[in-house]
Amino acid sequence: MNEQKRDSQNEAPKTIEGAQHTSSAWKRLLAKKWVFPATYIAAAAIILTIMWVYQGGGGLTTNSDVSVDKPAGTVTDSVSGPDSVATTAKQETMQWPVKNRSELEVVLPYFDPNAANDVRQAAMVEYGDTFTPHIGMDFAKKDNAPFEVLAVMGGKVTAVQKDPLVGNLVEITHANGLVSVYQSLAEVKVTKDAEVKKGDVIAQAGRNELEKDQGTHLHFELRQGQGGPAVNPEQYIAEQ
Repeated sequence: MNEQKRDSQNEAPKTIEGAQHTSSAWKRLLAKKWVFPATYIAAAAIILTIMWVYQGGGGLTTNSDVSVDKPAGTVTDSVSGPDSVATTAKQETMQWPVKNRSELEVVLPYFDPNAANDVRQAAMVEYGDTFTPHIGMDFAKKDNAPFEVLAVMGGKVTAVQKDPLVGNLVEITHANGLVSVYQSLAEVKVTKDAEVKKGDVIAQAGRNELEKDQGTHLHFELRQGQGGPAVNPEQYIAEQ
């Protein structure tokens, strides 16, 4: 028993001495100037590596694996999505105001101020002793027969009037801001505020007082907005 006590008493100081030695070693290590910067850099490297992996660098996720809920009405990048119609839909083109353009001739052209002098002279309207530039295009058949007048594009009928000089008149406002005007009409088939589609029959060609020498014909204008300046229809309508 006495020998065991002596052995335990001899071993205790060794344990304390070992602990003190370890503690001193850590203190000496931590006293080094490079320890804290090295520890910080290592921790930062580990954090950056984790972020890189979870952001796709490690191949854990791809764009096709991620599903993001979008609020209603948001335009998506996918052309097959329900909201992509507005961005991919083909804009409506404009047609001539007649069914078969080749069956008709232009009996009075649009006045182009940049055209040659003889061309401008041919595009003047004579009424009494007054000559005024013709701001539309007049169509007629060679046999002076009536023909159907068609809407050049879909839109809303914003005017239906009977004028003493230009005859029956129909005005259609289109979504692109242009306004088509049809004069010298007979048998008008639309009413104000009606919605029409491209190619709908809106009237028959007729006669008017201002251009009575043209006989049965259609006077067609294209304007930039209601009451806006007239533009050359040939610049907006593709040949058919």
